[in-house]
Amino acid sequence: MTAISERSLAKPARASVVDGTRFTLDGSAELEDHLHQTCRRVLAAVRDAVPKQKLEALLLGGGYGRGEGGVLKTGPGDRPYNDLEFYVFLRGNHFLNSRRYQAVLSDAADRLAPRAGVEVEFKVLSLGKLRRSPASMFYYDLVMGHRWVLGEEHLLLGCDHHKQADQLPLSEATRLLMNRCTALLMAGARLSQASLSLDDADFVGRNIAKAHLASGDAVLTAFGQYHWSCLERNSRLEELVIAEDFPWLPEVFQLHESGVDFKLHPQQSRESKETLQRQHEEITGLTLSVWLWLESRRLQQAFPSAMDYALSPLDKCPETNRLKNAALNLAAFGPTALRGGGISSHPRQRLLHALALLLWRNGLEEPVLLGRVQDELRCAARSPAEALAAYTSLWQRFR
Repeated sequence: MTAISERSLAKPARASVVDGTRFTLDGSAELEDHLHQTCRRVLAAVRDAVPKQKLEALLLGGGYGRGEGGVLKTGPGDRPYNDLEFYVFLRGNHFLNSRRYQAVLSDAADRLAPRAGVEVEFKVLSLGKLRRSPASMFYYDLVMGHRWVLGEEHLLLGCDHHKQADQLPLSEATRLLMNRCTALLMAGARLSQASLSLDDADFVGRNIAKAHLASGDAVLTAFGQYHWSCLERNSRLEELVIAEDFPWLPEVFQLHESGVDFKLHPQQSRESKETLQRQHEEITGLTLSVWLWLESRRLQQAFPSAMDYALSPLDKCPETNRLKNAALNLAAFGPTALRGGGISSHPRQRLLHALALLLWRNGLEEPVLLGRVQDELRCAARSPAEALAAYTSLWQRFR
């Protein structure tokens, strides 16, 4: 069992919206100042890219916005590790604003990244869209943990429905786990190469740690116990281990601890390929247990195996609208969406089925399952690389 470091426990998890005084729990003064100056440069870049009358607010989300950003310890000093996620709130029509300003903001992000020391991301939003949108984990994290670069808290009036973690739908837990397991699928592809570069090792190690965290977070969401603070989530998960009797839950908690430690104090992986392969196999097996439990709970039907889940005709996205789903399928696949069944099911269902076959069943090795993967992804993939490319293309649209 990997214990959370003493530095991680130096400050207790907070129960309310972040006050914006720190970006990290225990990063050096130099790192805090670097992030503060980065925010100033970001605001200047946004003001250059967006007309004054359009710009309503600028908000930093993610770990640094919640005050739990990662601190990478290096010889010269503390450095940031996670991406900096900025949300640009613009007045007017959200769709038109995104079409008009997302590209220019992305260019600005590329210019800001080298000096920031990490990737910078801009996401265009409107306060109206935020207020109208249904509850989701994404919006909960944003509303409950953020730092204003431009704007004040009163702008979030009307967003109270995003503050209720116990009201998050179970589909949000599935979506979280799907995205983290997709990263495991990508990590597995890198591990299958003849050799592993340092960048590949870092990618694999980072996404194993994220899967450690996500497994526990998905369980908490299913029990209505999710929280914006990773430290608080770990504490709640420990209480669940005592209260619930699932054979895999103690391991989920132990790995969640290591995931929290990595999130707060990341390290660039220097593990051997063999060690990373063993860790990858371990978390892949555990996520399958959590996945089958979660989906059985969410859909009220038992799924004994990944293949049972993937081949079951049960609608995996029952919360979605059938007419909208048909339009999405036609937009994604064209006339081939009419072939066979499934046009009225959300395209994400194809991802859920393909993921189960590719990650947990080696679906390309059996002719029958290969045909099923090809049908789900609407592709002629015969190699793992081709299947992953087709899957990734669909995942980027419907994750």
